[in-house]
Amino acid sequence: MDLDILIVRDPRESAQKCSLVPLEGFPGIRVVRYRRGLDLEVGTRVLLDPEGEEIGPADRGLGLLVLDSSWRHLPALRRVVRGDLRPRRLPPLATAYPRKSKVFSDPERGLASIEALYAAIALLDRPRPELLTHYRWASEFLERNANALPRP
Repeated sequence: MDLDILIVRDPRESAQKCSLVPLEGFPGIRVVRYRRGLDLEVGTRVLLDPEGEEIGPADRGLGLLVLDSSWRHLPALRRVVRGDLRPRRLPPLATAYPRKSKVFSDPERGLASIEALYAAIALLDRPRPELLTHYRWASEFLERNANALPRP
């Protein structure tokens, strides 16, 4: 992979439900497990953040950082990361993941972690369909977003 991808993953999240677990060991993707006391210098990277500016051509060539955790634990993961982070959101995309919550109503445009990672890579570098090999809803995700994402 040409794009330098770093995922900081909260080990408190279920590995069985995490769509990024199959990517551990994938070339070009480094997964770091969060732990208290972790101090991680990441350099200059795009940070996937729904509150940031929309990702665009000026972000190409930068590394990518994904913080993978529940919304509740996200601030703890964010505190262990140091560097020049460029918060960027994805354009509006439709998830294929059948999300349900008994506690929260899910955001309309929320994506599965693998969907967000795939979209960011497709927009920053080029589409990498091999990342979706183990994602059960890959075809549906790609179909729903055919007009919004570059084609492989």
